[in-house]
Amino acid sequence: MEAIWQALKARPNILMAIGALVALLAGLAVALLLSREHAADAALAPPASQAGLIVETKGEVDRSLDPTAHLRCFVGGRFVGEATLAECARKNGVATGALDVGVDPGGNLAAAQGAGMGLTPLPPKEVVTAEPAEIPAGEETDRKVSRAGPESCWKYAAGEWRKTPTDVSLDACVQTLFNGRCVHAGDAAYGRWASTTLRLVAGRVESSTDNRTFSPLTEQSPNCAVAPVP
Repeated sequence: MEAIWQALKARPNILMAIGALVALLAGLAVALLLSREHAADAALAPPASQAGLIVETKGEVDRSLDPTAHLRCFVGGRFVGEATLAECARKNGVATGALDVGVDPGGNLAAAQGAGMGLTPLPPKEVVTAEPAEIPAGEETDRKVSRAGPESCWKYAAGEWRKTPTDVSLDACVQTLFNGRCVHAGDAAYGRWASTTLRLVAGRVESSTDNRTFSPLTEQSPNCAVAPVP
């Protein structure tokens, strides 16, 4: 070993080459370790998902729309004709991203500054809107039982759909969204339970399976308390 060391000392170029090789191998090892840590971090879900909260913004809807497509445009709740999303935003005096996109009572795609009685927001992407169906009298009990089962519950506010961390029954969803909250006559607040759209109007909560036809679901007292869903 001493002879080898003396031979290497006599040839400093070899020592330098060996040192460079060791440094290179060490650098590669560090780079490999860092890349593995980065991949592990990237695989983690974002904080909102880890907390069970899913948020879908109207910006996602805006990007999916054809900018040249014409929608029914509402300003202050009044229909002002068909226009592109950008044109409707100008008529409302706001930026395009400030508009809510949904369907009007006739089921037509429409835009307005804020959802209300004349504009039902489009459902979250993961919700499949079901067509209304007649429920035979013999299945009424089954329907009530299904209402007690846990399903996804969503709140619509400020142009965003926000999903509750856990699935709940229909009554629990209605209470979470609307109990203690009142709206003025002509205004509306929206939510979703499974594939059912929920709408709070003055004095009651309504539901719809097609985003067009709403029927009373439960009453709300003047002090904003919502009665249990029957």
